[in-house]
Amino acid sequence: MMIELRNISKTYNEVKALDNVNLEVHEGEILAVLGPSGSGKTTLLRILALIEKPSSGEVYFNGTKVTEGNIQELRMQTTMVFQKTVVFNTTVYKNVAYGLKLRKVPEDTIRKKVSDVLDLVGLRGFENRYANRLSGGEQQRVALARALVLHTKLVLLDEPTANLDPRNATIIEDVISTANHELGTTFVVATHNIFQAKSLPQRIALLRNGRIEQSGTAAEVFSSLSKTLASFAAVENTFVGDAKSSDGGTTVVEIGNGVQIETTAQVQGKAQVFIDPKEVIVSKKHFASSARNFFKGRIVEIVDAGNVVKVKVDVKGKLFTVQITRRSLDDLKLHVGSDVFLTFKASSVQVI
Repeated sequence: MMIELRNISKTYNEVKALDNVNLEVHEGEILAVLGPSGSGKTTLLRILALIEKPSSGEVYFNGTKVTEGNIQELRMQTTMVFQKTVVFNTTVYKNVAYGLKLRKVPEDTIRKKVSDVLDLVGLRGFENRYANRLSGGEQQRVALARALVLHTKLVLLDEPTANLDPRNATIIEDVISTANHELGTTFVVATHNIFQAKSLPQRIALLRNGRIEQSGTAAEVFSSLSKTLASFAAVENTFVGDAKSSDGGTTVVEIGNGVQIETTAQVQGKAQVFIDPKEVIVSKKHFASSARNFFKGRIVEIVDAGNVVKVKVDVKGKLFTVQITRRSLDDLKLHVGSDVFLTFKASSVQVI
């Protein structure tokens, strides 16, 4: 095992952010720490990164107890990318090379390493562009490249795709998977996104109110928490209904008020379904599509979420959330009260 937390607690001004946390991070894995805002995810990552000291408990790195005497040396083996993207007011090349220069790596080696990592994150050709003039998604890739270029044993990512549009979120997730498979990089990813936690990591640790409630493979965790996961992670587009097979080979889940959702999952009886807000298409007009789910509704709220917006749509009393870019919102001229159509594929509906 790479890093282990034993009976870790952290208190800020008498508020307990972490409460007796025990957690193992295995070498070469992707571990997702899943939990709602305020659950202690960032504090946990900072302790794993050895930049935050716990109030009590012990941290072990490759079997060695972390102490005042070795913490600086061990800290060099970890890198953390914070939720709020920070890039320097200089070129992409200089941003990514920064950590290597601090480590006094030879310039020719720096050029090779920076070139390789920019290929990995899809930013080849961006070397001379100023990082602070890039899009939010591109800046996040610069921050990730700056971490990966150091080839540390452990990389910690705090909500790496929060508020990114679907394209850039997918790119970031692909980079994480590629770096894990090809470079053997160990990742711990803090996320509130249930869909990301289900598809990206090998293991999940569920964190709520500063405590690890469960850890295991995605299948193990999602199976045992099928009745409580929606309230645990505050998941949007979560519905409970009665499922039955349809003539077309799919499953139809009746979620109430005459609203039926089709899924490719095979399930019978009581079922809980999730639809990723990024997978839902919103339009002002009906259009021909092979997607099995199609609803008409009315926008009741538009929430600014950084680089994207979340559009809340009422469909016969059921609230659906769609995540789109701000440009799409403007192009479609959407506003509260607009009548819209929602479309999503049966394969986009996940059931646990």
